[in-house]
Amino acid sequence: MMKLKFPRWPLLIISLILVLASSQVLCGQTKASFIEKDLPRVGSMDNMVKLLEKHAYSMPVRALKDAEGGQAKTSLPESTNQSSSDYSSTNIQVRGVDEADIVKTDGNYIYYVKNDAIDIIKAVPAPDMQLISRIKFDDPNFYPSEIYLEKNYLVVLGTSNNLPHHHIMPVPYARTQIYPPPFSTVTTKVIIYNVQEPKHPQKIREVEVKGYLLSSRKIKNAVYLVANHHFYWYQGIKEVELPAYRDTNNQSSRDFQEIPCANIRYFPDNISSSYLVLVGFNLDDMVNTAAVEAYLGYSENIYASPQNLYIALTREPVYRIMSDANTAKPEEEEGKTLIYKFNLKQGKTLYAGKAEVKGRILNQFSMDEYEDNFRIATTSGDIWRDDEYTSKNNIYILDKDLKLIGKLEGIAPKERIYSTRFMGDRAYMVTFRNVDPFFVIDLKNPEKPQILGLLKIPGYSDYLHPYDENHIIGFGKDTVEIKGQAFYQGMKIALFDVSDVNNPVEKSKVIIGDRGTESELLNNHKALLFSKEKNILAFPVTVMKLKPGQKTDPTTGIPAYGSFSFQGAYIYSIDLKTGFKLKGTITHLEKEDYLKAGDYWYESDKNIKRVIYIGDTLYTISPSIIKAYNMQNLSLIQSLNIK
Repeated sequence: MMKLKFPRWPLLIISLILVLASSQVLCGQTKASFIEKDLPRVGSMDNMVKLLEKHAYSMPVRALKDAEGGQAKTSLPESTNQSSSDYSSTNIQVRGVDEADIVKTDGNYIYYVKNDAIDIIKAVPAPDMQLISRIKFDDPNFYPSEIYLEKNYLVVLGTSNNLPHHHIMPVPYARTQIYPPPFSTVTTKVIIYNVQEPKHPQKIREVEVKGYLLSSRKIKNAVYLVANHHFYWYQGIKEVELPAYRDTNNQSSRDFQEIPCANIRYFPDNISSSYLVLVGFNLDDMVNTAAVEAYLGYSENIYASPQNLYIALTREPVYRIMSDANTAKPEEEEGKTLIYKFNLKQGKTLYAGKAEVKGRILNQFSMDEYEDNFRIATTSGDIWRDDEYTSKNNIYILDKDLKLIGKLEGIAPKERIYSTRFMGDRAYMVTFRNVDPFFVIDLKNPEKPQILGLLKIPGYSDYLHPYDENHIIGFGKDTVEIKGQAFYQGMKIALFDVSDVNNPVEKSKVIIGDRGTESELLNNHKALLFSKEKNILAFPVTVMKLKPGQKTDPTTGIPAYGSFSFQGAYIYSIDLKTGFKLKGTITHLEKEDYLKAGDYWYESDKNIKRVIYIGDTLYTISPSIIKAYNMQNLSLIQSLNIK
């Protein structure tokens, strides 16, 4: 048989292609690890000190001179707190990414963080509502703040301050390097309970890390924590404390384990006397210890999608000291926001890249991920300036590798962002100084974002919540302008119709109370109960009202504050034709409480904190009382004292 001969060069080309293809696969498989290698490690304590001496950055105090209307907060993917089951869940930003809160329910029981304990209430049937268990903690210095509920697991987040810590001082401030006596260091502690039998919750695990909890998220069974661990450092100190953690899942790690310098990474553009500590663990994994990563740096805000975590912090410009602040100019550059991206997978975090954009963000709603792109809204400059550094608002769009692909800058000069909501290929932005421009922004082409329309109305919105794809609900304050300055008035709820994106309309609005009226909802979205299916919108509010004939303060001429009138919950139905309709109000205060109140009110254990529903029953929750109401007519079903 004749043997066929083929030229060798095609085989060489094929072999080369296969080698290149395999290398691409390998690079794809290890891309994140290559990125991590590019992020340098501290390595040793000597190098730690050198980094701090050379680069340590501390945030300058910022003197905001905003309009009097409100303060900067430091609290679609579809976002509602209605559940696929017939009970409400926490109002979250991103579908599939749970956020911790003080109240959770599984449709039968209510779990409530109250002072230094967790109350478990059997809520169904409502007429037989009863407190069946109260979790007290062995650690007298542990203070619970929020919880998660996942199947049979109750996850309690809080702080403790049991760790001794030595304050190291430099010579010549002390003859010795150790400053006695030791004092407490705050830790973030997570305690996990099995609540399969809610009457008898069983503690099964503790995870604790040095530092203050910034925020957390839960994705299915995986819990992620972001903590800032600040440590003392001055020029002359040769050793600083290290980050540490413990996890009772492993007998060998029941005591705190320090993370050595060799395992601490750092961001070259974010070196400070602080550690950014990321903790992740899987609730179903009762064998392996939590995944803990430490970085020399810190964080301010987070955003999480089901796949990624974004950590953001603001670098403000440093101004020269001048007699006229209006003529001061930055020494180096305008303020910027640094963004760090981490991949999330089954309780583990993997550094995936960084970016920076001009300006500062307001809160977590300033950030969003959509079709692998990251979108962020910022305010640059200062609202009180009249030069090129006056405030402007911006939207930046970055691809999955955090490379800038699109931007829209210079929105609403001399104003700042009060709220933002990203919904699919649109963004809604509220800026404010004297009036409230409500912007509709098209993000369909991420390389060319553009403003479609805007609406100017009195007041502003602190929080924007989607009703449907063409209607947005705004929660904020009404305002009045006097001699060129805006003064906030009562709480305002507005329904915006964006069916015609070029001409948004305020379809309906409600003003609650007068100047001084406040609601936790204005700085914490978790205080909102909204269900389109149930046609219900509810939130806690403290209402202040002016006395007859009272309009302005006689000494200043500015709008007067109202006197205390009500504390409790406002319950609305909402219809696209008729707008908001007040179904009723609920209070836990007695007549005697109102008589004692006078002009002011205070933090009372009868103040309603949350409103939830189970089936057709509405529950209002305060530190001392839980009440159940018929959702249709708001008739009282049962009242339970949990003091």
